[in-house]
Amino acid sequence: MNISSAYIHIPFCQQICHYCDFTKFFYNEQLADEYLKALEKEIHTYVPGDKEVLETIFVGGGTPTALTAPQLKRLLEMIDQHFAIDKCREYTFEANPGDLDKEKVKLLKDYGVNRISLGVQVFDDKMLEKIGRVHRVKDVYTNVDRLLNEGLTNISIDLMYALPGQTVSDFEKTIEEALQFNLPHYSSYSLQIEPKTVFYNRYKKGKLVKPPEDDEAEMYELLQRKLSAAGVSQYEISNFAKPGYESQHNLTYWNNEYYYGIGAGSHGYLPGVRTINIRPLPAYVKKALADGRPILHEEPVGEKERMEEEMFLGLRKAEGVSMDRFEKKFDRPMKEVFGSAILLLEQRGLISQSNQRVFLTDKGKILGNEVFQEFLIDS
Repeated sequence: MNISSAYIHIPFCQQICHYCDFTKFFYNEQLADEYLKALEKEIHTYVPGDKEVLETIFVGGGTPTALTAPQLKRLLEMIDQHFAIDKCREYTFEANPGDLDKEKVKLLKDYGVNRISLGVQVFDDKMLEKIGRVHRVKDVYTNVDRLLNEGLTNISIDLMYALPGQTVSDFEKTIEEALQFNLPHYSSYSLQIEPKTVFYNRYKKGKLVKPPEDDEAEMYELLQRKLSAAGVSQYEISNFAKPGYESQHNLTYWNNEYYYGIGAGSHGYLPGVRTINIRPLPAYVKKALADGRPILHEEPVGEKERMEEEMFLGLRKAEGVSMDRFEKKFDRPMKEVFGSAILLLEQRGLISQSNQRVFLTDKGKILGNEVFQEFLIDS
């Protein structure tokens, strides 16, 4: 199997954010110890022998850095035992500002982590409190300094917009403060109100109102303009980087390549099948410890689904989807499969073509879901 990446999920948080629908649980030291045992059993099932060489490893959550320093060291050791870290092109850990003390930062550096993704969200203490974040703006400055002092310079920060009560002016201030750090990578996402979240419950009761759609679109266009002017190029719908600092792990997803999904609730993509792991923590731990395969569901991926996903995922990138790569991969010209969809979307001004590539226009980036549904193949 030609697996290029691994996603490893750590589901623990010191506080649950009001908008988050990822697999997450309040941190409990004993439960975290049990989880790490189960996680190691699952990793060993995928890599039972020599260290596997991967292009990228991404440890996400939850909040991986919510673990204690001894637990974090144990996690780093088990990853090092199973994967050839010295040959890994990009090794990312997600972290929350305020979680990274000097000991944890040194551990990450010592075990070969070379990229940090910080969940900043906004540079506004009142808004951070309103959305259920536990950190404050000063923690961002403290943690970025700690990372830079340890030589961890490849830092990305996440920002959110279209939050309840957030104005275009508010978001502009957040962008401007974020750019003061002069970091190599920024990600930014609009608030999605997902079921089983605090915000969803408030929304259903009429107690939560998002900014108008026009304001949301203006925030997105502002984001594009400000980052472009700062020399940080948009290479995907929600991601911006200085040249050479694009997230290689996320490109695995958008290039529709194979990756392990390890941990509670993780999704993986292996040849011919997408996997979804058991989400509830006790059930995940029990099954992983029993046989190392805590999979809830396996969905076969046939040729039709692979071609659809090639378009859905690839069109998220600024460079779009290569017609040559598509034909090489599927032994069929892209226009033979999707010619009518491409023509329709071009007429609507949502996609364009150049140099044997199909890509989203600026209008298409805002209306991405309308574009993607046109690439569903009738059975």
